[in-house]
Amino acid sequence: MNQTLVYLILSLTGLCLGSFAGASVWRLRARQLEEDKKAGENFDQKEYSKLKKLNNKSITQDHSQCLNCSYKLKWYDMIPVLSWVTLGGKCRKCRKPIGINELLVEIFVAAFFVSSYIFWPFGLCGGGLEMLRFVIWLLAGVGLAILFIYDKKWSLLPDFVNFTVIGLGLTNAIIVIILSVNKLDTIYNILGSILILSGLYYMLFVISKGRWIGFGDIKLGLGLGLLLSDWKLAFIALFAANLIGCLVIIPGMITHKLKRTSHVPFGPLLIIGTLIAMLFGQLLIDFYLYNII
Repeated sequence: MNQTLVYLILSLTGLCLGSFAGASVWRLRARQLEEDKKAGENFDQKEYSKLKKLNNKSITQDHSQCLNCSYKLKWYDMIPVLSWVTLGGKCRKCRKPIGINELLVEIFVAAFFVSSYIFWPFGLCGGGLEMLRFVIWLLAGVGLAILFIYDKKWSLLPDFVNFTVIGLGLTNAIIVIILSVNKLDTIYNILGSILILSGLYYMLFVISKGRWIGFGDIKLGLGLGLLLSDWKLAFIALFAANLIGCLVIIPGMITHKLKRTSHVPFGPLLIIGTLIAMLFGQLLIDFYLYNII
């Protein structure tokens, strides 16, 4: 297939799924607030009033709408990027801002699709299983985009999306085992990856009694460990996440924008670290082995 056509298909698919991810975040939040209310837990009443319109609707009635005026979006209001730009980032009816996050997630998911194809370190021409592994990675990326936004905004990782990523990761791990020559070593490799990205956080969760790390991060680590299926890549993901965290937290503390007691969601950092490890991890490993050792 012509490479330009491949890039075009991946870009358009990424834009559409990015739009889906952006919309899903608000629906998940609306359900979470509804569950919190039923459970008698504290919740933001103003936010609940704004989002409750997204609940209690069947698939046929669930149309995208403006969260301010409830205007039901037409098809031409939902064209990724183009609609946002032509409307100036505002609702067609009430003219209140839509928010830039919706635009950014569309762009970044499309960029993720294309860059994954360009830098994919594994084969794509060796058969259906190799192609399936790539598709699983792309689908997992949509779930990770939802988790990234949700954790960044509300410091929570929804179970439904976490379990979806875990399921995709498990399927990926099975494919890796099937394609491997030494299956026992591969299984140990996968278990090591899980231990680094999930087991470590479980240990921190137990030691701190949930003060340092949330249980959602443990589930996220399990999904990411299964997706990477390699303890070396998992180590790179963990290192990259902590390095990026330092680059964010230290300047924030110096400028007094962050305090020692400030909570910084670690999920987004771990997701970025995993993207780096999957696409560039082997290059980093090869560089280390052949140029440093």
